[in-house]
Amino acid sequence: MDSLDQQLIAQLRHNARQSVATLAHKLKVSRGTITNRLARLEAEGIITGYTVQLRPDSQPNEIRAWMSIAVSGNETRSVIASLLGEPGVARLYDTNGRWDLLAELRAENLKEVSDILERIRLIRSIQTTETSLHLATYRT
Repeated sequence: MDSLDQQLIAQLRHNARQSVATLAHKLKVSRGTITNRLARLEAEGIITGYTVQLRPDSQPNEIRAWMSIAVSGNETRSVIASLLGEPGVARLYDTNGRWDLLAELRAENLKEVSDILERIRLIRSIQTTETSLHLATYRT
């Protein structure tokens, strides 16, 4: 996946109902480019479907985790671009202190959590990570 693929996926994660014309306009490419990219991403199994966003408490059996990420050097922007294309990352935050980024992860089961962690740890320029599972919510 290149930068355009990652930007396209990020746009779809924000609103999967955007038209091809809207996506093309936002990404400053032709509609044909968007159509071809979507077809390839679907054929390769990178995009496996389109969905809606739900309130965080509406899926009580969903596994949520938070991954703190330290980035090597001045590579934060490239790491952010990669993480925005990762389907397991529900939200991504820029932070200060020991960690550079905080990613909220969502998965159906522990195997999926493991797969997400593995894919994220393979991203170039990620120096170290620490992941915590969400156990309970006391205030929203």
